[in-house]
Amino acid sequence: MATFLAHIRIHPGREAEFEALARELWTATHLHEPEVRRYEYWRGAEPGSYYTIGSFADYLGFIAHQVSDHHTEPTAALRAVMSDLRLEWIEPVDGASADDLSPTNNTDLPADASDLANAYASRQPADVQPWWAPLRTG
Repeated sequence: MATFLAHIRIHPGREAEFEALARELWTATHLHEPEVRRYEYWRGAEPGSYYTIGSFADYLGFIAHQVSDHHTEPTAALRAVMSDLRLEWIEPVDGASADDLSPTNNTDLPADASDLANAYASRQPADVQPWWAPLRTG
């Protein structure tokens, strides 16, 4: 499993554009990605703040999401409306989260992975925190 929480800031006045792009990404992700477990967008308390939670069957499912046509095509439009993006790897607390989620783990890419997939894996490896290990019960 691989689960991330994206902290997103949008340029003032560009929120409606961002939300339209988010709806398109949400729809395409749920339609075309069998490895997705959760993929949701949330508004934050501060103006222009948003969050995305994405959970995939494994890290390779996350990479497949990142390199999919429906994700790469709106990249320029997303960059135009976002002022900041920070990806944080998270994992569910056993017995206090949805049953279809499991611990976050990194996975090596196959040898024939594309250059784009390797670039994402280099920039966004699933950072499994050492302090999680003794707390995992599953």
